[in-house]
Amino acid sequence: MKPKVLVTSELPGDAISRLEAIADVKVHIGEHDLTKSQLIEQIQDKDAVISLLVNEIDKSVLQSAPNLKVVANYAVGFNNIDVDAATERNVVVTNTPDVLTEATADLAWALLLGIARRVPESDQFVRDGKFEGWKPNLLLGRSVHGKTLGVIGMGRIGEAVAKRAKGFDMEVLYYNRRQLSVKKENELNARYVGFEELLRSSDFISLHAPLTDESYHIIGKEELTMMKSSAYIINTSRGPLIDEGALVKALVDNVIAGAGLDVFEREPVLEPVLDQLPNVVLAPHVGSATIETRVEMANLAVDNVINVLKGLKAITPVNPEIVKK
Repeated sequence: MKPKVLVTSELPGDAISRLEAIADVKVHIGEHDLTKSQLIEQIQDKDAVISLLVNEIDKSVLQSAPNLKVVANYAVGFNNIDVDAATERNVVVTNTPDVLTEATADLAWALLLGIARRVPESDQFVRDGKFEGWKPNLLLGRSVHGKTLGVIGMGRIGEAVAKRAKGFDMEVLYYNRRQLSVKKENELNARYVGFEELLRSSDFISLHAPLTDESYHIIGKEELTMMKSSAYIINTSRGPLIDEGALVKALVDNVIAGAGLDVFEREPVLEPVLDQLPNVVLAPHVGSATIETRVEMANLAVDNVINVLKGLKAITPVNPEIVKK
């Protein structure tokens, strides 16, 4: 009998076809994500599940699936999964690191340039028929070249963002749990500094830290007040890294110059007023949204499932301490 697999959303590419060759696959198709009760109902007889960040895989969900062997998250993050509970049940948890690094770094820079040079405002200005010719003071933004970029969280994506700053002759400051090697710092032209120094010295701050209990609201009222009034903050990591209410107030009161956000604290719900502010660029969590990247993510998630179902090692396990017997 073939193993049974639940995929909580349609995926791009032909990865699902490869999975169907070795398993009975049920793909959730619909405009709305599975509710928790629907997920529990559908996962009960499954050997594997490919999940999205919006799918909460907690202890109760795991307990409802006695045959479950692997949860393959279609994302680099996995804060939607109770990894400890999965490990207790000998369930492998995997994610999709590396394949979305460059795409997410590109989007961070798109948001940075977009807010600094007021690109969305300019686009709307032209579409509204307001453009009547060149004027000296029309839609003035801020220069990016030669400024200081602060990177909070210097993992794969943080490094990719820092690497791109070299093309703009920017000074790069970074704050991380661990300092990089001297060789890596020289490659990135990056300098390790304390958290407060980064906040006070940077013209642009880009967040790339994972979401943990320690990093929750790492940027709040106090931190926003430390930033330059001319500074911008970019978040393509996890929404709850920023206290969204405090950010809205800071933007309204011009405590900082602006923000570029691809993720939100309670997405898809936005903090009231946020979508009405001219000094913020908003994107609907599309950091990895290139055709090439999303297909690679699907392939990696499916390959992880196939490996585990065949009794092989997962390619990108989050809990590698599990030894399949």
